Formats: sequence, C-alpha cells, structure tokens
Amino acid sequence: MDKYSFLNTAHTSFFSELYDKYLINPDSVEPSWRAFFQGYDFGTETALDELDVEDFVAQNGTQNSMGQEMPESLQKEFQVIRLIDGYRSRGHLFTKTNPVRERRKYEPSLDIENFGLSQGDMDTVFNAGEIIGIGVSTLKEIINHLQHIYCDAIGVEYMYIRKPERVEWIQNWLNVNDNHPKFDSEHKRRILRKLNQAVSFEGFLHTKYVGQKRFSLEGNESLIPALDAVVERAAELGVEQFVMGMAHRGRLNVLTNIFGKAAKDIFSEFDGKDYEQEIFDGDVKYHLGWTSERKTDNGKKIKMNIAPNPSHLETVGAVVEGIARAKQDAHFPDDFSKVLPIVVHGDAAIAGQGLVYELVQMANLDGYKTNGTIHIVVNNQIGFTTNYLDARTSTYCTDVGKVTLSPVLHVNSDDAEAVVHASLFALEYRMRFNRDVFIDLLGYRKYGHNEGDEPRFTQPKLYKAIAKHQNPRDIYAERLLAEGVIEKDYVKGLEEEYKASLEEELVDSRKEDKTEITPFMADEWKGFANVREWEMMEKVDTTFDKKELTKIAKVITQLPADKKFLRKVEKLVKDRKNMFFEAEKLDWAMGELLAYGTLLHEGYPVRMSGQDVERGTFSHRHAVMKVEESEEEVILLNHLNDKQAKFQIYNSLLSEYGVVGFDYGYAMASPNTLTIWEAQFGDFSNGAQIMIDQYISAAEDKWKLQNGLVMLLPHGYEGQGAEHSSARMERYLQLCARDNMYIADVSTPAQMYHILRRQMKVNFKKPLIIFTPKSLLRHPKAMSTVDELASGSFQEVIDDSSVTVSKVKSVVFCTGKFYYDLLAVKEEQKRDDVALVRVEQLFPVPSEKMKAVIAKYKKADDLVWAQEEPRNMGAWSHMMMHFSDANKFRVASRRFYASPAAGSSVRSKNRHQQVIDYVFDKSKDNMSKPMTKPSKG
Repeated sequence: MDKYSFLNTAHTSFFSELYDKYLINPDSVEPSWRAFFQGYDFGTETALDELDVEDFVAQNGTQNSMGQEMPESLQKEFQVIRLIDGYRSRGHLFTKTNPVRERRKYEPSLDIENFGLSQGDMDTVFNAGEIIGIGVSTLKEIINHLQHIYCDAIGVEYMYIRKPERVEWIQNWLNVNDNHPKFDSEHKRRILRKLNQAVSFEGFLHTKYVGQKRFSLEGNESLIPALDAVVERAAELGVEQFVMGMAHRGRLNVLTNIFGKAAKDIFSEFDGKDYEQEIFDGDVKYHLGWTSERKTDNGKKIKMNIAPNPSHLETVGAVVEGIARAKQDAHFPDDFSKVLPIVVHGDAAIAGQGLVYELVQMANLDGYKTNGTIHIVVNNQIGFTTNYLDARTSTYCTDVGKVTLSPVLHVNSDDAEAVVHASLFALEYRMRFNRDVFIDLLGYRKYGHNEGDEPRFTQPKLYKAIAKHQNPRDIYAERLLAEGVIEKDYVKGLEEEYKASLEEELVDSRKEDKTEITPFMADEWKGFANVREWEMMEKVDTTFDKKELTKIAKVITQLPADKKFLRKVEKLVKDRKNMFFEAEKLDWAMGELLAYGTLLHEGYPVRMSGQDVERGTFSHRHAVMKVEESEEEVILLNHLNDKQAKFQIYNSLLSEYGVVGFDYGYAMASPNTLTIWEAQFGDFSNGAQIMIDQYISAAEDKWKLQNGLVMLLPHGYEGQGAEHSSARMERYLQLCARDNMYIADVSTPAQMYHILRRQMKVNFKKPLIIFTPKSLLRHPKAMSTVDELASGSFQEVIDDSSVTVSKVKSVVFCTGKFYYDLLAVKEEQKRDDVALVRVEQLFPVPSEKMKAVIAKYKKADDLVWAQEEPRNMGAWSHMMMHFSDANKFRVASRRFYASPAAGSSVRSKNRHQQVIDYVFDKSKDNMSKPMTKPSKG
C-alpha cells in the first residue's frame, strides 16, 4: 500500500497549519508528523541561507527516511508551501524599501527554481493558495500575492516569533488587501496635509534661519503622518497618554505638527533670546521637552508628553520607559495599555548604542515592563558621516528587536500610505499583544549631519542622487492627482496657507524679548516649588509617632504562621523583633525598612530597583522573603494596613545605564513616590555616567525638571580591591553646584531613616546620592535607638558627644564608615584630646554648622580632614571648593593614586593604617615622604 495515500485526502491548509506548529515547537506535533517534517526540512531560513535548495533535493531526493516516494502532486504542493514560507521568512530582503539607492543583493533569491518549481508550473492550480487567504489559485497568482505582501514598499520580519497565535494574527493582517492600505479620500488628504506641514515647516526654517542647526526631518517627512495616524487611532483604542522620546532629527517638526507646540515659541528659541527665569540656564531648542493635551478628530482627549533629551543618543529611551511605567502604576494599574511609549531612534544610534539592548531586555520584566513600546527608526542610512556598512555588522539596524522576538517592518519612507499602514500595524500589534514592535522608516538625510555641514565630502554619489530626488509630499501629491483625489493647485494652496500661519507666528515671537522655559509634565508636579540652596538646608520634621512605629515594627517582624521559611530567615526576623521590642537598638536594615514602612503608612509609595536589592547585596535587607518549598514571595511591608501605599522592589537585570535611566524617568513622573536605585557596589554606577551627567545633575538647570531619585551607593575601604571600595564620591561632588542635588555619607541607621523620610516630606525634589556602608550593616556600634527614629531628625553634622570640650586639641572631620575606624583607635588609645566630627551631608555643604563646631573647640589648634580615599579622590577637593575654612585643615588621606585601592589586602590595610596613624600623630605624615625611587641596575 502507498505509504502516503492517506495524505491525498488531507487538505493542504492542514499540512501548513501542522508545519507552522512544527517550526515553532516540534514537540507539539504528533510524533509521526514530526518525523515526516524532519525528513523534509522545508523552508527554514537557516536551510535556505546555508544550503542551495536544488543541492538539497539532488542529495536527498523526494523520498522519506523509509525510501518511499511521495505522490508528485503532493510534492508540488509542499514545494509551494516552501515557497510561501520562503517569502514569509526572507521576502523582506527583496523589497522596494530604499528610496535613493539600490538594495544589496542576497542569496539565495526567491526564484521558484530554488524551491523545486519551474516556469511550467506557473499556470498550475494549487490548494496552497488557501494558506495565504486567496483560495485555490495558480502558482502565478500565488507569487503575485506574495510579492505584494512581502516585497513591495513594506518588508516584514516575524517568522522567528514562537507564539503561533501572534504569527497567525500577523499573517491574517498581512493578507488583507495584500498588505496594502485602502484609505478613503479624506484619509488620503489628511496624510497629504500632514506631509505638507512637515515639508513646509522645514522649508520655512531653512529660509528664515539660514545655516542654523535644526536637524531637519527632510527625507523622512512621512514620520509626521505616521505619528498623526497612531495618535488618532490609539485614542480610539483607549490610549489616554503618550510618552515619547526622540533625539534631534525631526524633533522640532514633531513638536509643532504632532504635539502642538506653538511655532512662535520655537522661533524665539532660534532667535537666541535670554530666558525669563534667571535660575535656569536652559538648553538648545532640539533638546527641550513638551507636554500638551490633544483633541483627536473624534473628540477624544489624549495627553502628549515628549521627554527632554541630551545629545547622548538613545539615553532618553530609558527615561521614557520609566515615565510610562510611573504613569501606568499611578493612573492605570489595571490597564497598562492606556499609556503608550513611543521611542524614535536614529539608524546609527539604535545599532551602535548599547543602551538599546538593555532596554530591549527590560521590555517584559516585571519591574520594567510597559506593555509594549512602538520603536520607530528614522533611518537616514548614515550616522554623522559614517556609511551604514561601517556602522554595524547586522543586516538591519533593527536586528536588536529580534532579541525579544518583536516583529520588524521595513518601510520606504517615500510611500506615505505604506508608512501609515505600517504604523497602524505596529499600534494594533502592541495593543493586542502588549509587546514591542519596530518600524524601520527607510529614507535619507537631505543635508549633512546639521544644516551647516557638507555631506558631499564623504558621500558624493549618494548626495548627487538625493539632490535630484523629490520630497515625499510631492511624490504623494502626484499620486493623488493621478487618482483624482485632489486637484492641480491643491498642494499649492495647502503650502501657502500653512506658511502664512508660520509668518504670523514669527511676527508674534519677535514682539517678545525673552523666552520662557515651559515645565515638562507640570500636571504631575502641582504643589511642588523650585527652591534654592539655603532652602534645601532648612530643618524638616521627620518625626513619626512611636505607637504607630511600633505597629509597623510588629508587622515587619512577624512571618506568616502558615508558611515555612528557611531557618536563617526565621532567625533574622526574630532578631529584628528582639532589637525593637527588647533591646530597643536597631541595625541598619531595621532603620531602612522602618523608613519605608512609615512613608507607606503616610501614603507615599516606595519603589526600589537594582541588582539583588530584594535581599540586598550584603544580605542585610531581606525585604522579600521566599517560602522555602514554593518560593512564594512574602513582602511584609505590604501588609501594614488597608490604607497604606504600595511597596515595590525589584531585582533588576544586570544593567546600570538602562535601569538608572528608567528609575530616573519613574521619579520624574511620580514625585510622590520614593524612587530608589541601589548599586550592587557603589562604583558600578559609573556604568550609568551619562544618566548622572546629563539628567541627574543637570536636568533642573537645563530643562526645569525636578527629580527626587535616590541612589544608594555602597562605599567603604575594606580590602576588597579597586572595584569594591569606592563609589567615586568625588565624581558626584564635582557635579554639585548651587542647588542641584543632595549628597550624603550617613553613619547611623537613624540618619538613614531620617534622610529617606526627609526626601518625601519636603515640597520640592532634588536627586539624593547616599554613600551607604557595607561593614556598618552589622557593626555593633552602628546602631540607633527607637527614640532616635521616632523623635529625632536628620543631622548634617554630628559632633563628638563623648569629649570634654576644654580638653580637645584636635578636631577631626570625617565621613561615613571611616568614623568607626578612627573611633576604634581613639578608644584604644584613650585619646580624650581628639574630637571626631562626622560630616553627614556633603552637599549642600553644612558650612555654618561646621564653623560652629570649630568655634566651639576654642583650645584646639589642630583641624584635620580625614578620609580613607586617596588625596585626589573622596571629598577633600570638594571641601576646598565649597568650604571657606578648608585651608585651615591638615589633610589625612592616602597618597595620590590612579586606582581607588590596592588589590593586595595587605597593602590596602597598610595604607589604611598609615592614614589613621597620621590622624592621631601629625609626625607620621605619609604624604610628605617621597615615593621610593628605583635603584639603577
């Protein structure tokens, strides 16, 4: 009996459905079918890339593993299925998506001969046509359909997606109208109007501000109708807020024609007027953010936010995701899809900047997901002056999107309808599946990197072609004219009307002498004030009722009785209970957790993220406890009472740049949330240096942005080498100016408790950098009483309460953990002539309090600044700049070093001891001794 006779009665669509399941998950297919498909490895991209199909057939024939022949008609059907799969997998490589030059050639091609078919089969009717929704059709009709879907102005990558329902949805979407839009005349005229705005705006700026940088959108103007279509359709689908990030190119155009920023405000920025507010320095026009409310054509209101950004490309993407998540948590916790993040990338940036990979890896993590982002690449095919072949190894700049199995659409930006069509696909996919989607908008850059640049220096051939190329508006206008949708002078009328409105706005702008910086997301910041340095120093009431504190302590020191935990966890919780209710002395973890508990009780949400923060790098926090058998998570801080705010804590991916950016964005959009990022070790924050330099330290000055992000940076010299000693406090301190942030190196649990509470109890927000301890987490002297938490306050300077003032000869100022090292020696030597004074807040410098301490010790003739860091690191140089009496100090520190600490624990200990020795005996000055010169020979 014929082995395959049963196949003759089965439908081709049944084969295809099984085969698709086999490709996605072979184990989901019944074993005999799996063996069948394994024998005929049809149409996978890998097979096509690595092996010529004709060679495969020649080597393997059309027999199965048992040597039995398939019926010829069935063989042909399978060959057509393979052809269909080839188009689905590789059709994007053979599209008409490049508007200004020929595409690269890829092998093998989609020629039918590569699939065991011939020209003689073109008129043969195949059931396989039903797979692509056109019913039983000839091979010629099937190929025409596939060409329209996969090889026209839109190329689609999606076959690597492993979820059958997503693949099926995409294929069904693509089959409609052969993946071509069917817009009505009104929609087409709207696309043309938005294209005209995009083109005319750039032309107006080009003539009015000759040679000025504007980073024009010319060559990719179809971005404007695409974004317009997304906003209009998204509102219909229930989206209530947009959060968008983009770099320079096209930003001014987007601000005006999508976000509704008045053109006169942009003209004022071009005219270089001074700012109305003296306390802000502002920024260049193509960095500024904007918030507005837009009313769609159907009457829906939608809030629009475009985040400010620095010149560091892609940085804003992390901030946008954080803003979006904060808005989702605060306003739409049950439906994240109502806030839509859109990130507009450059082609060189998305391929070259490592932050993009970090963002992609965040996309579906519990602590960072935003239910899908639409990524749009404004693809100029060039980065500054670098050709794309020199800018990446991957085929496409968007290949990073495949990491999370996101669909990618490559679109010819000259085809405005295709661009809008692809954008609507991206929106529908995101809303349905809550996943990322990428659009590669392939265009060109009409001018150089900026309008004063000469691109012909480096790309003469390309720019000769660009000079002759029509803009997308005129291309589309000709198409609509041919279709009878518009009349001959329609575009001319649109252009004259729009430019006349711009002229009016230009006249209005020049009537004003100064530019006002409009605050970003002002709606989220109602009730908050801008303050200066002296207001940052005012005392804040951080007390908390002791009875309520006791109730909180009771909850966080009592594990659920019906769940079994590790013995170590049970002991830990029991010890915490004893601390509070018996000893009334609390360690660092209890001080920190009680700070969170009291804020939650008062209605302030708390969010913390970072590497291993749930347990804590040094196993001190244990904010999340795991049930031993099930690994169920128990967060005691979320069981305080029914009215409390929510405590969220997330172990992050191994990222600093992306996660700090995300949490900064979160804090930006949620000022009433205590938002914390903790580094695993303090110096790991240098992986996020761009975020620190461009946002954390400078955003209020540049963009009128307040932000209350807290960064916890473990710091302390304990013989652990160069990378586990210093949080590089000197870098943060160097960035301090006027009133831009708080810097602290606190030394007790009570100080930690009060500084965290202070962060939320003020009516303004500043970033707070805390250099946190490692060994002090369990140090027997680093303890605080319950009363110090309940009734105390944050102290910028802690004087030495153990000394008799009249006996003191030396006053030693120090910070953090080093105090305890010095205290141990002071007690060992019984030095009652030395006062150890802790400077707990390093910025703003508590100068008056430090001077008051110095004045108090009238008989002291020796003032010492002591630090465990090398002289060129730590806080000393900062003190020289900000403390007027710094010239009176004798400095005890390590020598000048390039590395923060020695790798040898013995050497590190010796250097540490030398500093301590010099603190207590000025004759032991290790700095004055010359470095040993090597002997000759």
